[in-house]
Amino acid sequence: MEQWFLALSPIKQALCGTVFTWLMTALGASLVFFFIRIERKAMDGMLGFAAGVMIAASFWSLLAPAIAMVELNGGVPWLPPLIGFLSGGAFLWSVDKILPHLHPGFPEKEAEGIKTSWQRSVLLVLAITLHNIPEGLAVGVAFGAAAAGHPAASLGAAIALAIGIGIQNFPEGAAVSVPLRREGMSRRKSFMYGQFSGMVEPVAGVIGAAAVLMMEPILPYALSFAAGAMIYVVAEELIPESRAEKHSDIPTVGVMAGFAIMMTLDVALG
Repeated sequence: MEQWFLALSPIKQALCGTVFTWLMTALGASLVFFFIRIERKAMDGMLGFAAGVMIAASFWSLLAPAIAMVELNGGVPWLPPLIGFLSGGAFLWSVDKILPHLHPGFPEKEAEGIKTSWQRSVLLVLAITLHNIPEGLAVGVAFGAAAAGHPAASLGAAIALAIGIGIQNFPEGAAVSVPLRREGMSRRKSFMYGQFSGMVEPVAGVIGAAAVLMMEPILPYALSFAAGAMIYVVAEELIPESRAEKHSDIPTVGVMAGFAIMMTLDVALG
């Protein structure tokens, strides 16, 4: 199995990695076949966990390699990562203001983006899809960086990132499917909507891997861009949502656990 994976092209490796993250989203969405609701405390903990994974991944898997690459090439080590990081946040900020979406647990009147008559279910799916764009991009860029042969990036680190993102995608799938079921949608349809939110990740992953392979000089910018986009999601969405019900200790423990697991995966495999 390992030799088969190593024999794949970087783009196919990125596709495999992001298909795994999509399947984890689908696995989380499948909880709708067993539960009609998830306790708010449990959901807050899962959102905190997802935030911790994304924070750790942003540094260990993306920013740190980007800085090391610039240093190896004799450039200003902080400048390309800074530009890429801020560009990633600005990109997500722009999409957040344009794309209509609604975060789980919020009334429909608090939908963000351009005003639309789209159904609540569609808006919920788009909210999680917005989260998944930078995640898929990060995995794809990581596999592309490993293929480029930079000492600061390894295949093990890219696999660790895919595993970490996949783990935190589990609660994201449930965050869509279970609320839809609670509002009266059938279990099957709720599941389909929930897993659909993760389908963007293989697309973003392939684009990310292909971009860095075709334009290797942009690699530090691409890694930092993905990091900035993920940190934007954490600061704008995950942490505020996890603390909406004032369960302050539970999301904090989730953040710590997610960070620790992602850091361990990256150091152990990378």
